[in-house]
Amino acid sequence: MTDNALLTIGQLARRSGVPVRTIRFWSDQGVLPETDRSHGNYRRYDARAVARLDLVRTLRELGLGLDDVRLVLERRSSVEDVAAAHVRAIDSQIRTLRTQRAVCTLLARGATTPRKAALMNDLARLSAAERQRMIDEFVDSAFAGTDPDAPGGGIATAMRTLPAELPDDPTTEQVEAWVELAELVSDPEFRTRVREMAVTGSDAGPGPREYDPAPVAEHAGGALAAGIAPGSAEGQAVLARIVAPEMLADPAARDQLADTTATFSDRRVERYWALLGVLNGWDPFPPTVPAFEWFVDALRAHA
Repeated sequence: MTDNALLTIGQLARRSGVPVRTIRFWSDQGVLPETDRSHGNYRRYDARAVARLDLVRTLRELGLGLDDVRLVLERRSSVEDVAAAHVRAIDSQIRTLRTQRAVCTLLARGATTPRKAALMNDLARLSAAERQRMIDEFVDSAFAGTDPDAPGGGIATAMRTLPAELPDDPTTEQVEAWVELAELVSDPEFRTRVREMAVTGSDAGPGPREYDPAPVAEHAGGALAAGIAPGSAEGQAVLARIVAPEMLADPAARDQLADTTATFSDRRVERYWALLGVLNGWDPFPPTVPAFEWFVDALRAHA
């Protein structure tokens, strides 16, 4: 067409492949104003409108909203700026879709219930900031008023550790881990338990270590695996390899050590660390709490 030729809306639609109703809507929204009107009050468009339509169609097909398209056309934003923002939005949508795919995979395997899948989808779609805020609120509540410089005070910092984002292609295990972690930190009983550990650890003054945890894992863990009863003679012989003889001869000292060890031995807390490991890609570690539970039972067996 020549620069002076004007197209009707029907001719513009045939030339561009954009439906008449869409061109009319874009015109009404101000992103594609007609050049003028015919004597019969029909819309007409010139060559500049044709070029403008091509740009609008391209931007819309790429998923940009009319507000962003209008900013570009009015030169209040560059195509580069709008496109960069759209790339970020697309990346977010891709992450969401991949997460949804992981949830659907679990459903397809029959690995979860529809209700659990709905919860999983809702939680997994949270932004990184929202996920971190959920964990931070839990840690702040559990460690409020405790001494950060006390032995073990750094645990609060470690418990906040989350990946900046779920991976671009999260595994079903990672999606399940995040949902389980979110449920765990929302459980009042778990929050109370962690609070108890935090306060006890903060209040405990420095003192000699009555036992080395490494032998507990080694000897008590071995006894547990072998099926040795904590209160049996063989079990007490194992205990003698972990604590000093004078400790074993003092029932009150044994009970105190058992109580302290029990306070800091909790399977659900250990599960918290395991879930963080799944999300952060840490190497898995074997559970140690069962060995410490055996150790506690062995200490109390004198009664």
